[in-house]
Amino acid sequence: MRPFSALTALATAGHHGFELHAGVGLVFEPFLGRRGALALWGVALPAWLAMALSGDERFDRLLALNNGAALAGGLVHYAEWPWELRRGIPTLTHAEGMPDARVPGYNRVLQRWVLAGAVALVAETPPRARPWALAGLALGEPLRRSARHHFRWAREQARRDPARWSPALRP
Repeated sequence: MRPFSALTALATAGHHGFELHAGVGLVFEPFLGRRGALALWGVALPAWLAMALSGDERFDRLLALNNGAALAGGLVHYAEWPWELRRGIPTLTHAEGMPDARVPGYNRVLQRWVLAGAVALVAETPPRARPWALAGLALGEPLRRSARHHFRWAREQARRDPARWSPALRP
């Protein structure tokens, strides 16, 4: 069993769910549509969790890739939005599209997601899977670009259908 990889899968699901509930959309939704993104994550996240819980070594490379991508995805938020250190912990002061009242809860989700991904990489990545972990981390820049595209797209969606999107996205 890879408990920290399982925790990272759950934290990723928590992040996606929080953003969806807050009205800022779902990761990869601009490319796949809402149903497509829900289908992707509805299959990928349970599969990731099942691989982590199985403890089967044949999944080590894929888990390393996923954990690296999760850590990179979490860190993208700190590259894109303003943050400060509070008691030594990086904390967003604002997140695009996120209503200000939700930012404290969002910070807790992000901080746990980043921590879970980092611990999973350090504690559960065997040497033969390290290149896969690095490949996952290298996805940070494409994920950052995807996030920028996502919020341009989400602002347009909020303009067209304001009831479905976060008020913070509306002009």
